[in-house]
Amino acid sequence: MIESIASTMDLYGVNHSFGQLYGIMYFEDRPMTLEEMKDFMNMSKSNMSYAVRALTESQMIYKLDEKKERKDQYVAETDFFRTFRNFFGAKLQREIDVMLSTIREVSPELSEIVLSRHTQADEREQALRDLHKLQHAEQYYVWLQGFVDRMQGGDFFEEKK
Repeated sequence: MIESIASTMDLYGVNHSFGQLYGIMYFEDRPMTLEEMKDFMNMSKSNMSYAVRALTESQMIYKLDEKKERKDQYVAETDFFRTFRNFFGAKLQREIDVMLSTIREVSPELSEIVLSRHTQADEREQALRDLHKLQHAEQYYVWLQGFVDRMQGGDFFEEKK
């Protein structure tokens, strides 16, 4: 099962060994220190630190407030719905932010080209085609933002009664 978790996480761009670590922590069902994880995975301390940072940033594992013998402890998020929401929500939000900001930066420039009397006809046609593509893309990203907002709100994960 741990290997399957790692393999599926690899499909979504998560380093395979990070997926293994998440799988181990998921089934350990107890807080673990960096040292314990390092020994379990037989990884260097620097690679383990990187893995823990990546999994923490994606909210797949959490650092606990209490320490064990002055060492930080981490625990896996065991709610797959929350893990899905956190992981994909963050990735999609990053895509939305990058694309919408670029679309909104470039669109006025294309509009100026289209409206300028100094623009040659073929250049105007190309700018107009590009502007229509950007408007269509913007509609998609606005829709995607609504999807992410609903997903983050848990709308898709409520049990049917």
